[in-house]
Order: sequence, then structure tokens, then C-alpha cells
Amino acid sequence: MSVLEQMAVIKRGSVEILVEKELEEKLAKSLSTGVPLKIKAGFDPTAPDLHLGHTVLIQKLRQFQQLGHEVNFLIGDFTGMIGDPTGKSETRKVLTREDVLKNAETYKEQVFKILDPEKTKVVFNSEWLNKLDAAGMIGLASKYTVARMLERDDFHKRFTTQQPISIHEFMYPLIQGYDSVALASDVELGGTDQKFNLLMGRELQREWGQSPQCILTMPLLEGLDGVNKMSKSLGNYIGINETGDDIFGKIMSISDDLMLRYYELLSDLTLAELEVLKRDLKDHSLHPMAAKKRLGREMVSRFHGAGAGEAAEENFVRRFKENEIPDEMPQVSYAAAEGATLLVKAMTEASLTKSNGEGRRAIDGGGVKLNGDKVSDTNLEIKVSGEYIVQIGKRRFARIVIS
Repeated sequence: MSVLEQMAVIKRGSVEILVEKELEEKLAKSLSTGVPLKIKAGFDPTAPDLHLGHTVLIQKLRQFQQLGHEVNFLIGDFTGMIGDPTGKSETRKVLTREDVLKNAETYKEQVFKILDPEKTKVVFNSEWLNKLDAAGMIGLASKYTVARMLERDDFHKRFTTQQPISIHEFMYPLIQGYDSVALASDVELGGTDQKFNLLMGRELQREWGQSPQCILTMPLLEGLDGVNKMSKSLGNYIGINETGDDIFGKIMSISDDLMLRYYELLSDLTLAELEVLKRDLKDHSLHPMAAKKRLGREMVSRFHGAGAGEAAEENFVRRFKENEIPDEMPQVSYAAAEGATLLVKAMTEASLTKSNGEGRRAIDGGGVKLNGDKVSDTNLEIKVSGEYIVQIGKRRFARIVIS
């Protein structure tokens, strides 16, 4: 592919390229010499399981592989024991080496559901950082000033509010930058929250006489609520190790706008195919539900193998058919920005029940289902954006829309 064609693929879904002209020059040189660019993305194995939010960067790495470049999937087994201070209001708990190594093994298993294992170099930064003795660490620390480190937003906030900052946290961006030196990377990928760390790599490469890497930042994927960053702590995530039925069902619950964002950042559809999809949705020749099913099939098959997506779709359709859900039903809508919606309140406002008390009694009696699952919590709140079907008995239905 030409430089122009490669840039179109690289830019897909990205937020910023620093510096775009430099990247074009690197791509042109790669084409003329036949030497692929070295692409780097680092992941600290601080938790055992990945969710779709983590895979935004991995999907972009996959695209670089398809363009013929060398991908270095860097597992930060050394930096993981420090803990990335990015966005943190307090010092993170230090992980043990045993925890980090255990999590690293699960990462290796999970990423190859997206990346081509034959074209991926898995590297651990302990390979070079363990060799960096005390003198080496002091030399590394001499490359940056405390004043410039405090320009970083999260450090600045903690400093001005007199929250503790440990010296080892200052080392994190320096060490991440040194990873780029050790790998002589041409391009480093990261989330928008990683920009400070990514720029550190450029500066340290200059100090070591290397051509500075280009930086590609990717957005932080919104979770099922369509507002907040996908996070297990917020409960708005889709885990890649969840069952196919759960992944498919969660995809079906997202809003139409979020569906398109997921397509852009996570799907294998080409740019041309993505434009066709958007056009068909806009002129109503493709129903949003059909598009969500297609996305659900792709995500489930990616993580559970060929045919798993179709099986999950069949289970989803069968579950709803068994409940004989009608096409037409009362609907109530709420804004996600207003906060959680109490289910019994929505049932009352949709005229399924005459009062919240009646709704609670129906739940206590085991007669209420939400998206096909029986509800047992009389104080259940709906916090995630999407469409929900609430059912009382066999024939009473209402649609709840959170957007």
C-alpha cells in the first residue's frame, strides 16, 4: 500500500499523530528499503483479564501488522510492579512479581485472539531494565527535571492539593520512555491519557542519538453507558473472556451511536465497508438492530472462534422469541446524564404498574423480567445506556431507553 493508503488506515479512529509528517517520511523510507517499521505498545499486567476497552490499541496493532510492519507487544512486567500513576489521585499499590507474571501469562493468551502470533514479538521490559543498575537509573533520572515532571496534570494536582507523590512514581514515565530506546521503536501507540509518557520516549531517544518515534494516540473507549471509560469498577465493560451469549447480549444493549464507534475502533471492516455501513444506516436500508447483530457476531467469533457468533445470535433470538416479545409496546426514555433510573419507577411511568409499590410486589412475586432475565432486586437501578425490555407476566411489556 502507498503511504497515502497506509496513513488512511493508521488514522482510522485515532485522536492524534505526532508528528504526522515524520510518520509519512518513515513510511516512505520503509517502502523504499523494504524494512518494516517497529511498532510498540506497552501493557502493564496489573489485572488478569482484558475487556474491549483494552483491545482498541491491540486492534490498531493488528492493522499495522496487516500493513506489513513489525509489532512489539511489550508486557511491562518491570513497570507493572511500580504502577502507572497516570490519572491517579494517590499512590498505587505495588504488585508482587508473582502477581505480575501470573497476569502476564493471561495477557499473552488473550492478545493472540486479535494479533497474528507469527508476526508478533512479545517482549518483557524486565529484559533490559533488570540490567539497568543503580548508576544506570541515576543516569536515566538525570535526563528530566522535577519542574517538568510536575507539569504533568495528575502530578500537578496531587502536588497542589498536598497529596503524596512517591519518588518511584517519577521514574515510571522515564522507564516507559527508556523502553522505546531499548526497542529503537519507530512508532508508539497509547491512549490519550498516555501522551506525557509517550512524549518521554521521543525525548529519551534523542538523548540516545536515535531518530525519535512517532506517537499515535487512540481514544479511551466508552463503556456500555456510552459516557464513561469502559471499566470493571463501573460495571460498564464487556470482558473478552465472557461467554459468547454475554458478549452478544451486551453488544445488543448499546446505543446506535456507540455501535458505530465500536465498529470504527474494534471491527475488521475495511474503511470502504465501514462507509457503506454508515450510508445504509443513514438511508434506513439497514436496521440498527441488524448492524448490532453483525457487530455482535464479529466480536463473539473473534474471542470464541468461528461459528460462535452465529450460535450466540441464535440463542439471543430464541430467548426473545420464547418470551413472545411484541414489536409495539409502551416506551419511556431517560437521559443517562440524569443518573441511574429505578426500575420500579420506569415500570410505573410506562403504565405497567399503578405505583412503585405494585412494581416491588411484582418483583417479589417473581413475575418481572428485564431483557429476559428474572429480576429479584426491588431496588434495581438501570445505570447503563441502551434499550431494555421489561416484562410482567406473559403479556405485559414496555421498553426502557437510556441515552
